[in-house]
Amino acid sequence: MSKPIVATTSLAGCFGCHMSVLDIDDRILELIELVEFNKSPINDIKKFTKKCDIGLIEGGCANSENVHVLKDFREHCKILISLGECAIMGGLPAMRNGIPVRECLEEAYLNGLTVAGNTGKIIPNDPELPMLLDKVYPCHEVVKIDYFLPGCPPRADLIWDALVALITGDEMKLPYEVIKFD
Repeated sequence: MSKPIVATTSLAGCFGCHMSVLDIDDRILELIELVEFNKSPINDIKKFTKKCDIGLIEGGCANSENVHVLKDFREHCKILISLGECAIMGGLPAMRNGIPVRECLEEAYLNGLTVAGNTGKIIPNDPELPMLLDKVYPCHEVVKIDYFLPGCPPRADLIWDALVALITGDEMKLPYEVIKFD
């Protein structure tokens, strides 16, 4: 019997959700017995090598590359899970949503305290750089998302329980203890 195939990626976020995946501790060995990882920073596979059963997405869409990666995941994964607040609502990166992009760039590259005294101040404009979007979008505003696991980051037990339920075909149980925020 072949193992379900899991892919993961991080968009505009802090990589905390991937750390939460690793926080399942020794159960990571059980997970490796249950699934095969494809494209993921966990195994450093950069491109999809096959269709995947489950895709875990952390982070929202802040630039054109994020959108491209997310659409690629939707195309290659049967089930997509938004993992964490950045993927679900834009998270901290979305704090820029009320500020025009030009103003954000000027603050970061021209007027900010960290650029004081820098006489060669420019806003990066290389065509190879991803274009910033007008705002940070949660993943479900770009593609269809099948499941949402809340938290910043989601607790390791929540991720474990959700993955095991999806892999085994059991009902996903989300007791209050794994989704509460204190």
